[in-house]
Amino acid sequence: MRPLLILAMSDFLEPGGGPEQTGDFRISPSFFVVLLGAGFLIGVAGHIFKSKTLVATGVLLVMLATVFLPIAVALSR
Repeated sequence: MRPLLILAMSDFLEPGGGPEQTGDFRISPSFFVVLLGAGFLIGVAGHIFKSKTLVATGVLLVMLATVFLPIAVALSR
């Protein structure tokens, strides 16, 4: 298993040898970073105040910022 992993990673060991970046992701990442930070803050506040609703809202915002919204934006283009 390990030789296969090393063989797969060998393309990326040379800085110029990786795949070409052809993505057309033109949205500023600051929106996602702010949403991620707000999710963490709301989640921490939920743990401090022992509110399951706030914790769930924080988890949902983190998931939106890191998974769902970037996928939705990429698929909509």
